[in-house]
Amino acid sequence: MVFPDDLLYSREHTWARIDGNLAIIGITDYAQEKLGEIFHLELPSADTYVDQDEPFGTIESSKSISELISPLSGEIVRVNEDIIDDMGIINSDPYDTGWMIVIEMKDMSELDNLLDSGEYNDYVGEEGLV
Repeated sequence: MVFPDDLLYSREHTWARIDGNLAIIGITDYAQEKLGEIFHLELPSADTYVDQDEPFGTIESSKSISELISPLSGEIVRVNEDIIDDMGIINSDPYDTGWMIVIEMKDMSELDNLLDSGEYNDYVGEEGLV
């Protein structure tokens, strides 16, 4: 499994693509593969504040219902409505069109708590997850 180098990863299997003070957030390919086919997704609305390491939504699949844990804190400025209409996008393209929310970060130092692609790959490997 390959994890894109331009992203940062959480130990809760979410990723963040940083663009200035904005972070585009989604779930990792590893997470979507473990979840299986996704049936239902609940995401917050724009203008909602999320905290790092706290739930920002839920995802229901053929295997489980899981909380989506935010890798960073900030105000949600955009929600990907396309994946609400077609949840299969998350399974087929989790790193591009399958993004979930965009937040305006409030504390850039939180980035230090995230993993780069190599560290995330080691993490899922150490956990016996891959």
